Amino acid sequence: MKSPTFPNNENERLAVLNSYNILDTAPEKDYDNISELAATICDVPIALITILDRNRNFFKSHFGTPLTETPRDVSFCGHTILEDDIFIVEDAAKDHRFFDNPLINEQNISFYAGVPLINHSGHKLGTICVYDLKPRQLNSSQIKALKTLAKQVVNLFELKKNNDHLEAIKQELERRNKQLKSFASLVSHDLKSPLSNIISLTDLLKDENQNNLSEDSLQYLDYIEESTTILKDYIDGILLYYSADELLNSKTEDIELRTVMEDIELILISENDSLIYKDNLIENINKAALTQILINLIDNALKYNDKTERSVEVSYHKNDTHHNFSVKDNGIGIPEDQQTQVFEIFKTVKNDKIKSSTGIGLSTVKNLVEKLNGQISVTSKLGEGSTFSFSIAQTV
Repeated sequence: MKSPTFPNNENERLAVLNSYNILDTAPEKDYDNISELAATICDVPIALITILDRNRNFFKSHFGTPLTETPRDVSFCGHTILEDDIFIVEDAAKDHRFFDNPLINEQNISFYAGVPLINHSGHKLGTICVYDLKPRQLNSSQIKALKTLAKQVVNLFELKKNNDHLEAIKQELERRNKQLKSFASLVSHDLKSPLSNIISLTDLLKDENQNNLSEDSLQYLDYIEESTTILKDYIDGILLYYSADELLNSKTEDIELRTVMEDIELILISENDSLIYKDNLIENINKAALTQILINLIDNALKYNDKTERSVEVSYHKNDTHHNFSVKDNGIGIPEDQQTQVFEIFKTVKNDKIKSSTGIGLSTVKNLVEKLNGQISVTSKLGEGSTFSFSIAQTV
């Protein structure tokens, strides 16, 4: 028996092989389908997809045999990866390299044909091979098919490697996002208390010294209070943005739109505002997320409104796949060149008549809508108002 030698680039080959994380993985249907197809095409009882480790031949798929690996020094496949093309042994008993191979005596192997699994960088990772218990040959069509199946196996290796890489990136992004959320929440909570104190102390200072301070001094205090309030609003917005995902864990339920709108009226609607809607039964929806979305959109509609009587109309309908909502206002409208960016965080509509907001509310809405498998869009006309339309996927 002649044991196979190692390729000249064996250490490099093993490093590349290990990068695929395929050794000792569980059986997979995709590979088993290929090995069974190879056996059928070649009309043989045994077909394998093998991975050559340093000292063993691991079977990623083994059709027709219960074996899951063999020592590399007695393997036919160790010889195959030394070739660039198909390696065929028509009658092992008459081949000086294999006539006394234990596989012949123990497994009654007579015929072998294997194609090396060559990746895009030219490294040979293993083989796809077929065995028979009697001497034989393969015709040209069978050889061609076996080579094609070898390419498909390599494609599966590459797909797994790419998927593993993407999963690693996903997990790292999730880890960093979790850290960022934790950091944002911690910093925001730590800043809210002193900012509230600044606002309260500024009010107290103005009240107690109204007659003792100059007009300029009072105006400076107003600036301090206004700037602190804006900063506090930013922090509240950031906390909401990073905590919005928690709403996605809320249960779905059947609700009446009226119950949501009545709660929002108590929070946002003043004497000269009108909130128009029709009561609808909405089945199997995340009420907590919907409420937050509508609060942000209605609050935005009221903020960006210079009318004496502000009006917001909410409508609802559903189709086969989604709940569909629209929030229409009679506000200032959004310039056409700004409509595509209003959903970006910290982006706001520029208008001299309206005090700018944080630019976090609409990005929070977009974040929630998309994670509820929906979409959001806006149509607007300057001076007449805007309509925000969004959808939420129906759940079973």
